[in-house]
Amino acid sequence: MPVREIEARTLLTRVKEPSGWFGVRYNMNLYRGCEHHCIYCDSRSDCYRIEDFDGELLVKSNAIWLLRMELSRLRVKGVVGTGSMQDPYTPSESRLRMTGRALEVLAEFEYPVHITTKSDLVVRDADLLERINRERASVCFTVTTADDDLARKLEPGAPSPSRRFAAARAMSERGVQVGVLLMPVLPFIEDTVENVDDVLRRCSENGVRFVVPCFGVTQRSGQREWFHRRLDDLFPGVRAKYERAFGSRYVCRSPNADALSRRFDELMARYGLERSVRPWTPRAERELGLFG
Repeated sequence: MPVREIEARTLLTRVKEPSGWFGVRYNMNLYRGCEHHCIYCDSRSDCYRIEDFDGELLVKSNAIWLLRMELSRLRVKGVVGTGSMQDPYTPSESRLRMTGRALEVLAEFEYPVHITTKSDLVVRDADLLERINRERASVCFTVTTADDDLARKLEPGAPSPSRRFAAARAMSERGVQVGVLLMPVLPFIEDTVENVDDVLRRCSENGVRFVVPCFGVTQRSGQREWFHRRLDDLFPGVRAKYERAFGSRYVCRSPNADALSRRFDELMARYGLERSVRPWTPRAERELGLFG
C-alpha cells in the first residue's frame, strides 16, 4: 500500500469524558488509513472524510515533534490512547516506527498509555511499554473470532487471532494490563455461543485481564456499502439477511445478543475476567499512599 506523508496541525485530542472502558484523556492518531482491510471497519464511514481509504496510507510526518510540543504544554496529565481511528501497528509501522517513536516520547514525559490494536507487532515495543507501565500501560487486542481461517476473510491484512493471543501472553508476562475487545461480533457470521466460548477460553489461557464485548456491528454511509459488497463476495446470501434485519439502521444488534450476553457473563465469572481496564492512579499518589 503506498505511503504518503502529510503534516498535521495538532496531534492530541482531548476526550470530553475520560472515564469509560480505558480511562483515556487524550487520543493520538499517527496514521490515516489502515492496511488491515477489515471488511467491517467503521473508519470507512463518510463522516470521517478519509479519502481513498484503501489507496494509500497517510503518515503524519511531524507527529513526533507535535507530540513533544503538546505534552510540554499540557497542564493535566492523563492516559494517552491510540488506536481509536486507525491501528497504530499497521504493517508499515514495522519500518516507519511512528508508534515506537511516540512511545519513546511518552515514556520520557512519564505519561500513561492505552493501545488498541489487531497486531502482534506491539511486542516489538514491550521494553518501552514496561517502562511506561511505571505509570500505567495497557494494551487491548481486538479479537472478533478465535478462528484463524474466518479471521483471514474478515481481517485479511491483520495478524491472525492466534498471533494476537500469543502477543497478549507476552505483554501480560511483562506486567502490562492486557484486554480484548470482542467486537464487532458480526450477526449471521460470528454470533454463536461457540465463538464466545472459544474467545474467552483463549483469553483466560493467555493472560488477558479484561474483555469488552459488543454483540453486533454498526453501519454508516460509506462503510455500509463497502461491507455489503464484501459480504456478497465472501458470504453469499448474508447481505440479504442484513438488509431484512437491519435496513439502514446504524446499530445492528445480533438477534442472538441476549443469549450471547448470558453466556458471556457466565464465562467472565468462571474465568475471573474484568470488564474494563483498572483505573489509573498517578504514580506519585500511589507512592504517597505507600509511605504517607
